[in-house]
Amino acid sequence: MNQTHPHTHHHGVQHERHQEHDADVQAEILDLDAEVLAEHIASITAWLPLKTSPRQIVDLGCGTGAGTFALLDRFPDAHVTAVDTSAGHLQRLRAKACARGVEERVRTVQADLDDPAWPDLGSPDLVWASASMHHMAHPDRALRNVHEVLAPDGLFAVVELAGFPRFLPESAPEDRPGLEERCHAVTDRVHAENMPHRGADWGPMLTAAGFTVESERTIAVNIEGSRSEAIGRYALVGLQRIRNAAATELSPEDLTALDQLLETGSPRSILRRDDLAVRTVRAVWAARRT
Repeated sequence: MNQTHPHTHHHGVQHERHQEHDADVQAEILDLDAEVLAEHIASITAWLPLKTSPRQIVDLGCGTGAGTFALLDRFPDAHVTAVDTSAGHLQRLRAKACARGVEERVRTVQADLDDPAWPDLGSPDLVWASASMHHMAHPDRALRNVHEVLAPDGLFAVVELAGFPRFLPESAPEDRPGLEERCHAVTDRVHAENMPHRGADWGPMLTAAGFTVESERTIAVNIEGSRSEAIGRYALVGLQRIRNAAATELSPEDLTALDQLLETGSPRSILRRDDLAVRTVRAVWAARRT
């Protein structure tokens, strides 16, 4: 007889709830990222060196749809196949597509892009991968798969992050200046172990996979946030997530200062600051299947 130990079952339920919470937090960050950085995403879609307007687009690792909707706006005759491992992200994306009245132009595909065999993604003119390639355990194989999927003369756009945005001035908070950088130093070490390709130079890897890199650019983002409620929420959720990853390695003084920033009812809450900004760097490669 197969018996489940009550403590084991309880732990399993807790683990599932924790995973669901993590997925919800990730989705909220992706939604805020799309809202705050909408102009920058639109500028990248406008920069792409396309010979003709694409009709079939694939968005790899689409998340909750920042790239999908920017591409639909930019190319009104295009259809987008949005691919992600997360059923929850795809569900949110479909709900947004319905709310915008573009559901007939969007197909969602749940797939793990680390699987050797990919689902049928058609023969797109444009493949877009924003902050998704570094999640893959086998990026070289994924790049070769993109090369096979793309239509001849099709374009592959890779957008990479240098890291999660910074929000506070270096002098903040007043009693622990430089706190945000110290938090990032901890999480950067964690990411270096778990996601070694985050912040990578994708140019040589694209060339090795058979692409011709036609153009690349680096975009420095600096958005003043004193009047933006979305930037306050983005900073709050982002720093909450960083706290979860960095708490055990921060000094007690840094942890106390961070918790004061994250306490929404506190006079020191990050939501009450008028000196926030979004500072980050994104690199973009446009590579052609020749």
